Amino acid sequence: MIIRALSFCESEQIPGRFTCEGDNINPLLSIDGVPDGARSLVLIMDDPDATRGETWDHWVVWNIPPETREIPEGWSAPADIKQGTTSFGDQKYGGPCPPPGVKPHRYVFKLYALDTVLDIPVESTKKDVEKAMAGKVIAEARTVGLFGR
Repeated sequence: MIIRALSFCESEQIPGRFTCEGDNINPLLSIDGVPDGARSLVLIMDDPDATRGETWDHWVVWNIPPETREIPEGWSAPADIKQGTTSFGDQKYGGPCPPPGVKPHRYVFKLYALDTVLDIPVESTKKDVEKAMAGKVIAEARTVGLFGR
């Protein structure tokens, strides 16, 4: 399975419009190679370089249909696709926003194919989603972008 950001290259700078300094919208993502048997997809974007010593969760999405091949730029998730609570306390995409003057942070887009559909509350956090999907992941993929201010 493969996930690609079509707005920037792997391990390169994320354009400003996808960050807190711009429009704060998600980039265009493409999805390929979802395995047969997948019943749903989970998408998590986080920052493992967060300066508070904990990974910062920017986007938590689950119950994406397995036939999905693209997450459009500035995507508004349909009602049947759930967006959980991020480290910002929101239930939507929160773009890269590291403190000014630190080295660029890595922003990891992680895609998981599950053999089930998750039945968890919409206010669930990344930890809740990871717990719910334990033992149900049949494939995973990731892509990374960088951003610094």
